[in-house]
Parts: sequence; C-alpha cells; structure tokens
Amino acid sequence: MFADAPAHGEIFAGNRAVGHIALSVKATPGGSRRQRVYEAGALRVRFPNGMNSGTLDAVIVNTAGGMTGGDSFGIDVAVGPGAQLTVTTAAAEKIYRSLGPGTEISVKLDVGRGSALAWLPQETILFDQVRLRRTIEVDLAPDANLIVAEAVIFGRSAMGEKVVRGHFFDRWRVRVGGALAFAESLRLDGAVAQRLAQRAIAGDGVATASVLKIPGDDAAIAAIRAMAKDFAGEVGVSAWNGLALARLVAADGAALRRDLIAVLTALGGIPLPRLWLN
Repeated sequence: MFADAPAHGEIFAGNRAVGHIALSVKATPGGSRRQRVYEAGALRVRFPNGMNSGTLDAVIVNTAGGMTGGDSFGIDVAVGPGAQLTVTTAAAEKIYRSLGPGTEISVKLDVGRGSALAWLPQETILFDQVRLRRTIEVDLAPDANLIVAEAVIFGRSAMGEKVVRGHFFDRWRVRVGGALAFAESLRLDGAVAQRLAQRAIAGDGVATASVLKIPGDDAAIAAIRAMAKDFAGEVGVSAWNGLALARLVAADGAALRRDLIAVLTALGGIPLPRLWLN
C-alpha cells in the first residue's frame, strides 16, 4: 500500500451523497414567485409551471438516484406572506440498505402569514436492512395553511422484496405561532417485518402514509369517512384543536397511492401535482 493512500473511512466518506436545497418564495401581483434558490450537492429543484401561474410548483430532483448509508440531505423551504407553494419530488425516493452509518434527511418548512404550503413528495421506498433517520420541522403562522403528506413503502412487493430488518426513525414537530401544535416520533428497529405484521401497527400492510392538514375541519373529515367502502386499504382520520390527521395502510404501493389521492382530494386546498397523476 502506498504511504499516502487514503484510509477506508475517507474513501467511504468521499463517495457519500450530500445535498442541500434552500428555497424561498414570495407573493407578487402576478402570483407566487421564486425569491431565493440555493442548490448544493445531489439535490436540485425545478419549477415546471414556469412564471405564468398564480401558484408555484417546485419539484425536487435527487441526481444521486437514491440514498444509502452515510448520505445526508437537507431541505429548507420558506413561504413568504400571502404566497402559495406546492412541493413534490420527481420520483419516489429509494433508501437502500446500509451495514454501517445511517441515511439522514432533514426537512424544515417555514410558512408565513396568510400563505399556503403543500408538502407532497412521492413515496419513500425502503429496502431491506435500511437505516434511515428523518426529521420534519414546521413553523406555521397562525393564519397560514399547511398540508403535509408522507408515504413510506416497506419493500417493493411487486418484485418480491421485503424489509425483514432495518431501522427507521421519523420525527415530526409542527409549531403554530411558535407554540407546539403537533409532535410525533416513530421508530421501527430490528425485526421490521414482524412489527408491521402486528394488527396494532400495520396488520401485514407494507405501505403506510400520514397526512396532516392545518387548519382541519369536520366537513373534510366527514367526506373522507364517507368514502370508507371505496378505499383499497385502511384509512383512519380525526380532527382536533384545529388540525386534521389521516393515517393510511395498504397492502402495496399502488393501493396506497390510490387511497392517498382520494384523501388529499377530499381535504381540498391546493391541487395535486401533475406528477402524482401521470
């Protein structure tokens, strides 16, 4: 070995994907417009509806083609007063196995006075022996509107894949006017498939989603409950303290997406991204 050859740890670190996006939007007489866009590493953001629409759509692209152990992505989104923004992803995000360090995803959303944000990424697909830690932090003005939908697929069942073991930690914190309004932490560690099989967790389902809407109202909740017989999987929904929360579980990703689109449509607000409907 050459004396100046890099150590194994240095080689590993040099091959990890790191990405960061900082995006802010503002309201103008012609509609919502980009104010600042910062991109670094493997993350990019594109705006398919250009500058001619009253609302703004942002599509996040991961040029690394997936994530694995040691990868770290950060996304910061600020929606200025009166602006409207919908954020999605160009494709489902794949998180591959790791036998060492975990994958880190950090999302920070700041929603200003009288503004609206729909955070609607496509599904996150987890592979066997995955190690993922994700945090979502939201600061919401008291009169702002928010929809956050996150879907997770535990293995591509159509290809016979299954997440037998792994680690998944998901932490959400939402503050309205600076006060904590919603807090949740989910941890699946070790025998993931066994835990998902339990009735109290997923009842053998491998596709799950959570949808949070602020403000939430009883009319939207009633509309979702009225569709119960049409869902491919199981959907539970409730409203309290000015927010609405839906939980979805399905046998596969296709069934989950169908139910998720129905739930988001019933909740109303910002139209679904075109990429969701292709």
